[in-house]
Amino acid sequence: MLVTDDDLVVGRDPVALAVAAERGGASSVQLRLKRASAREQVALTRRLVEALRIPVLVNDRPDVALAAGAAGVHLGPDDVPVGLVRGIAPPGFVIGASVGSEAEAGAADPADYWGIGPWRASGTKRDAGTGLGAEGFGRLLRLASGRPCLAIGGLRPEDVRDVVAAGGSGVAVVSGILGGSDVQRATASYAEALGHCGVS
Repeated sequence: MLVTDDDLVVGRDPVALAVAAERGGASSVQLRLKRASAREQVALTRRLVEALRIPVLVNDRPDVALAAGAAGVHLGPDDVPVGLVRGIAPPGFVIGASVGSEAEAGAADPADYWGIGPWRASGTKRDAGTGLGAEGFGRLLRLASGRPCLAIGGLRPEDVRDVVAAGGSGVAVVSGILGGSDVQRATASYAEALGHCGVS
């Protein structure tokens, strides 16, 4: 999963970046732009949905996701409760939740998938806490009742093997993909690492 970031997309077209990531093997895109207005997020989400064949999710804003026709939303522990969104969302609407502790795991229980992290301290999400590593990731994954779990936070392609070995279904990546100029190649490095572990 490609996750966007305000600072890392400045001066670049987020849609072109997402298309490049899709070509590199990304299986979904999460639009995370904290400084954009709701109107800007709706417009950009609609452009992404039109341009991509893979699912587009919106970070934090179920209203934006629903208005723009996105596949789903990703919610943090301080956002609208997962259960509330589940009650108003149409069938098939994907709800992901961030989990970084046992307490957050309980609140995230109704979600379709969890984003567990940070794997290591993150430069793009300063409030994410200290790195969990493989041991902490695995501990929280065991609370997920079999739902898919993605690792997020400071991940490098060489971490993918440990994520999968711990039971992870994939990775959500921000700076590892958007931090350089060749987004397609950067995405491919993660996709290839997952492929080597038998994850498509």
